[in-house]
Amino acid sequence: MTKPERPLPLDPAQPAAFHWHDATTPLTRAGSGDLLALRDAIRAGEEFSVTPDGISPVVGGTAGYLRIRSGGTTGPAKTIRRTHCSWIASFEVNRDHLGLGLTDVYGILGRPVHSLALYAIVEAAHVGADIVDLAGLRPAHQAAGLADRGTTVLYATPTQLRLLARVGRELPTLRHVLCGGGRMGQDLRHEVQRLAPNATVTEFYGAAETSFIAWSDGAGPEGSVGPAYPGVEIRIDPPGADLGTIWVKSPYLFEGYAEGESPDTQWHEGFVTVGEAGHLAEDGSLSIAGRKNRMVTIADQNVFPEDIELFFLSHQGVTHAAVLPRRDQNRGTVLVALIDALPENMTVDDLLRASRQRFVPLVAPRRIFVAEDFPVTTSGKPDLARATHLIEARE
Repeated sequence: MTKPERPLPLDPAQPAAFHWHDATTPLTRAGSGDLLALRDAIRAGEEFSVTPDGISPVVGGTAGYLRIRSGGTTGPAKTIRRTHCSWIASFEVNRDHLGLGLTDVYGILGRPVHSLALYAIVEAAHVGADIVDLAGLRPAHQAAGLADRGTTVLYATPTQLRLLARVGRELPTLRHVLCGGGRMGQDLRHEVQRLAPNATVTEFYGAAETSFIAWSDGAGPEGSVGPAYPGVEIRIDPPGADLGTIWVKSPYLFEGYAEGESPDTQWHEGFVTVGEAGHLAEDGSLSIAGRKNRMVTIADQNVFPEDIELFFLSHQGVTHAAVLPRRDQNRGTVLVALIDALPENMTVDDLLRASRQRFVPLVAPRRIFVAEDFPVTTSGKPDLARATHLIEARE
């Protein structure tokens, strides 16, 4: 893989551009060792790595760089290397577009090993906001912390928001909710807007390798993740196709993998793709179909399991869902689903019938399995490999 040839908006040798509000006030939970270690690593200016074991310097590293782990949803986790500047550039965009600053309070729901939490922590520090560390707490305690501390900005995954919605506590001080790491869907957007009536709810699309690609306040076409994020250029290959590979070019891209690799990640003339397919409308709105390596063909129809997963997740009580292909002697390939719970007042047969009404019967999952111990990655996303093994064992 060839590194992109592109100018950086800021000098990567100047990690001091990360400004912490204060050495003591951002840390609101006792024992926030990860946050202290992160602050010290940034101030030291050396290349550092964020892993499940903590934050540590990279021996022989280069100042102004950091390493983070990918989610590992569809395969082994990879170590992503990027410049501080690739994030600082987006901090400045968000500060200007969202009006972020010294009076804000960021709620952090995950540990820094989760790339979304890490991004939120460092953005808060950069704009001078306070940080409320709620990682590791149960959703009810997280909701209480967000409300009691007067949190104004929240970065969260759809799963985290579903769990907060299930608690049902109103969060009137929130003025920005930014959802990334998976599809939000209109049902969840409405739930979040109900809980945070004074907030602008922004769904953004991106990846650990690309950072922001597109974002939406929900005003665009249904199913769209909005227009390109400021500074991002999006291309679809083949050009003009109803469905094609998404390529992006921006100041926010990663430099490469320090560990591991992905055949789906490719560079070309400064553009990068992580192997996702979508459609770019004439008005610039981007719609995401899903990962190309997850697409299956059933009855001569291309199917993206992500669409069916979002259908299951739209039901109250379902927090995790994975739809996976299985070999079938008669049909070649069929889909099966694994969910963490059944919706209230519904049986497995009820949910199967509902999915067949929503999708073509041949496309809808043939079977649904329920697993309270639903397998997830360290970032809280479905672990598809372990989900496959669990389905095999159930079958």
